[in-house]
Amino acid sequence: MLRPWKLEFEINRKLDKAVYLQIADSIITDIRSGRLKPGDALPGSRNLAASLQINRNTVVEAYQVLINEEWVISKERKGIFVSDQLPALQHKRAHKSIGNQDQPMKSGGILINFDDGHPDSKIAPVTELARAYRQIFSIKAKWQMMGYGDEHGDIEFRNMIAKMLNHQRGMQIHDHEISITRGSQMAMFLTAQSLLTSGDQVIVEDPGYQPAWQAFEYAGATLLHVSVDKEGINIEAIEELLAQHNRIKAIYITPHRQYPTTVTLSLSRRLRLIELSNQYNITIIEDDYDNEFHFGYRPILPISSFPELRHYVYIGTLSKVVAPALRIGYLATKNQELLKKIGSLRKIIDVHGDVIMEQAVLQLIKEGAVKKHIKKATVHYKSKRDFTFSILKKYMTDVADFTLPEGGLAFWVVPKKKLNWDLATAVLLERNIRIIHPKQYSQNDVNGFRLSYGALTKEQLEQSIQVISEVLTSLSQKT
Repeated sequence: MLRPWKLEFEINRKLDKAVYLQIADSIITDIRSGRLKPGDALPGSRNLAASLQINRNTVVEAYQVLINEEWVISKERKGIFVSDQLPALQHKRAHKSIGNQDQPMKSGGILINFDDGHPDSKIAPVTELARAYRQIFSIKAKWQMMGYGDEHGDIEFRNMIAKMLNHQRGMQIHDHEISITRGSQMAMFLTAQSLLTSGDQVIVEDPGYQPAWQAFEYAGATLLHVSVDKEGINIEAIEELLAQHNRIKAIYITPHRQYPTTVTLSLSRRLRLIELSNQYNITIIEDDYDNEFHFGYRPILPISSFPELRHYVYIGTLSKVVAPALRIGYLATKNQELLKKIGSLRKIIDVHGDVIMEQAVLQLIKEGAVKKHIKKATVHYKSKRDFTFSILKKYMTDVADFTLPEGGLAFWVVPKKKLNWDLATAVLLERNIRIIHPKQYSQNDVNGFRLSYGALTKEQLEQSIQVISEVLTSLSQKT
């Protein structure tokens, strides 16, 4: 195939930018300038690596960035081509007036939605999952999966989850101590219904995750709210509550990256929480909702991995790892009596899980496709996190406080002045920007919001953060 286009640039080793990003940005510049046109083929990774005298993997990473950002597309057995629908042209039309604070976006414009930290569905391994799903139906023993299965999920799949938790998260769990659910929220609901009775009390982080609170309250429990600071949930406040109440049954926490503030529970507080749990026979419900996306040396190990902890339920999900629409969550606990209750309740509402999908995901795990996807996704999200941090520093340093999270898909942004959030969210919505109202995180007044970046493009992030800064600055001057 004729490839007349050549990448013309010199790698600058002194730049504080990875070589693969230098390559990707150079190609983007050529696309924007028109030197590369829609449908044009890029050089093969081997050829480009040879011409630049670099490792081929560096070129592969550069191409993956371009694919993730939709500048190019990969055609199987054909190569890499410039996308026919360039994101720059689409976003330019969609956000034509977003940077002008005197002119709100026209009605019907594209709504930029800052969710609570959803992944980018465009990079999900959908093709691989579909292939694995089809292959399940071609195996000789497929008839064995067409009947009713175990209420806790496919045993082989549970065994794989147990190995993952033991090897990657330092836990000591067995397949018979795991239950597969349709997403982490079902795991939360089943745990609440099986563990709690009317009149029980549950300690929760505040601000925190309201869907979990609703599951506890639906089971008849009363919530005891405890504040969160830069080290996580306030342990002294928990000790005071334990001394005052005798019906506290559980403590619900998100210690790895607290929702919504993203802070990590300090080691000293983890150890004290374990002591309190054992002393008062209280179950720790640990929600590890985004463990996989970590950009530091390694994720903090779960509290449930500490062998000293006697009473826990660990809840996780594969939805963010494989695909947002994939409803596969799980819970793990050493409490066999609790697990038996969960299984009985599961039979009533769902009989058993999606065995075919479990087998398909299991196949992807065995093939290494999930591991490969997590590696690519981590590179993708780390690049986007760093970009978002640079944009926040550019536009919001004077108006709000924020820190660089070690992982996850969102920042916690706290304005320097207390704002009227009813007004702030309304004004932003008029500009076609939606953020989650802080009241969704707390029963108290919270002066902060969760700024997610996983599902948005870099151009959407920069343009919308600039507008958010303008709005917050304007409202701060009025307070």
